[in-house]
Amino acid sequence: MNEILIPNARLYAARHQLELAETLGSGKDGIVLVAKHKAKPADVAIKVLRFDDPYLREKQAYQRLATMAVNKVLGFNVPQLVGSDDALQVLEMTIVKRPFVLDFAGAYLDVRPDFPADVWADWEAEKREQFEGRWPRVEKVLIAFEEMGIYLLDVSPSNIAFLD
Repeated sequence: MNEILIPNARLYAARHQLELAETLGSGKDGIVLVAKHKAKPADVAIKVLRFDDPYLREKQAYQRLATMAVNKVLGFNVPQLVGSDDALQVLEMTIVKRPFVLDFAGAYLDVRPDFPADVWADWEAEKREQFEGRWPRVEKVLIAFEEMGIYLLDVSPSNIAFLD
């Protein structure tokens, strides 16, 4: 499916004087690539999303974070939105180092999704297993985002990453 997304990444890069570099990651929602500014020394990441809903959720989450001037949450770095293109479904953002919180495509704004209690219990059991002894800290990070009206569902050790 990335063959569908790469042309959008290339077009966005051409429009914004960026040179595409290595892939940072890919998943069910899209692909993330490093992009180098031709006129500036700082690298950025561009994320190209497959579908409208995850794109809009992620963009709105980044806009909320920008409005609140949030670049860290409980010591975890959060990327900053640099630019976007709604037609291409591309988000341009800063690259952050560990510890970090990434990937807001699965986030919900202002209202926690209304899943049955057993679904939430299974979700939490899976997250406890994934994060093991770090789960209490991850829970605090999730609560901090919820206080900003951002409900993170797609959490894993690859997008809530600790320093070590």
